[in-house]
Amino acid sequence: MKSYLIVGIILLAIVALMFTNKKFLETVKNIFKIEELRKRLGYTALLVLIYRLGCYVVIPGIDPNLLGEGSGLANQMDSNNLLGLLNVFSGGAFANAAIFALGVMPYITASIIIQLLGMMVPAVQKVMKEGESGRRKMNQWTRLLTIGVLALQGPAYVANLYNQLPAEAFIFGSSVLFTIYATILLISGTMFVMWLGEKITDKGIGNGVSLIIMIGIVARLPHALLAELSARLNTSTGSLIMIIVELILLFLVFLATIAVVQAVRKVPVQYAKRIIGNKQYGGVRQYIPLKMNAANVMPIIFAQALMFIPMLFANVAPKFAGAFADMTGVWYNLTLAVLVIAFTFFYTAIIINPQQMADDMKRNGGFVPGVKPGKATVQYIDGILTRITLPGSIFLALVAILPALAMKFLGIQQAFAYFFGGTSLLIMVGVVLDTLQQIESHLLNRHYDGLMKTGRIQGRH
Repeated sequence: MKSYLIVGIILLAIVALMFTNKKFLETVKNIFKIEELRKRLGYTALLVLIYRLGCYVVIPGIDPNLLGEGSGLANQMDSNNLLGLLNVFSGGAFANAAIFALGVMPYITASIIIQLLGMMVPAVQKVMKEGESGRRKMNQWTRLLTIGVLALQGPAYVANLYNQLPAEAFIFGSSVLFTIYATILLISGTMFVMWLGEKITDKGIGNGVSLIIMIGIVARLPHALLAELSARLNTSTGSLIMIIVELILLFLVFLATIAVVQAVRKVPVQYAKRIIGNKQYGGVRQYIPLKMNAANVMPIIFAQALMFIPMLFANVAPKFAGAFADMTGVWYNLTLAVLVIAFTFFYTAIIINPQQMADDMKRNGGFVPGVKPGKATVQYIDGILTRITLPGSIFLALVAILPALAMKFLGIQQAFAYFFGGTSLLIMVGVVLDTLQQIESHLLNRHYDGLMKTGRIQGRH
């Protein structure tokens, strides 16, 4: 009860600070004055509500009374780092044995596979360059591959339910028929969540799938904060001061992440003057924005996926697997940091092609002032990319191991530590920035003030 009271006081203080700010109140009024933006926000809120309700709809045939705190499934979420992370991404649906238990992660997995194929397979690359028709075809392939991934993950999830829940939790007993039936429901649940994401993208505020992931992550924040408060207040070593210190550190981590996500190195490009008819083209200086964190969250996702490979050798080499099983262990975090740095350079090199950029500039009569066109321009852009990617990769590596550092040195509970770094932090920051950018563009198009006093909000794109 004491924990709930403290959380309530914190939330009331935040709301009071927001509504005593005249600029904030004026911006909120302007948002609701724009009919199209008002409708989009309302539509998004409705679909998000449907998604959150679905996260609590238990698979028919399972007794929901045997799923709460203290159940085998809930304990597994606390003890297994991977499953705990999946539960955070699904907004708790994974631990609830809900019809949305698998969330959109199978879709993300399929998207990554298709993206990698597009980088390595020439035939897929050709389809990706076909414009709108190619984009539709790629989306269709991603959906079909998502169903394939679900066909593997669905039975595995049901088998895990059999192992973690008591036999009386299954009302109709455990059978092959129930496995097939539950798998079909899980597939349908994920496809429905994907449909919600697409509708949010088309008719809502945008970034539908990313927004759904973020909502699932944020939905776990109150539960994680309450668990942390309870752990601090109910132990002799804990205190309210440590909670305040943790919140301040979390705020500083968010500030640093936003700064790096928005950091851009502008490369000046001068275009030669051209007279066509009675009009003059070119003769102006523009900029190529090179982001410090061009790879975004992908290196951490790839690195964390590889970190679970040693678990496959648990029976053959238990010591080797055990060294990588501890999320707070030295070998786990050192290897994870090195992999993140390597994948950042790898992924940046794939998505940004200095040779193509130099060729496009030369074709359009552009050049970097003081740099010769052609090979010299390629080397110049490549050098800038290397210099800005290095600090970006080191920061990503630090973000990846921050949850482990928070648990090891500050004694923070695992559920709350996830918000100090890793994919959760980057997804939250990126999606919030993109959503605010969408809202700001609507405000500026209607000649209202933006969300910031100076400058504009920069999203991930």
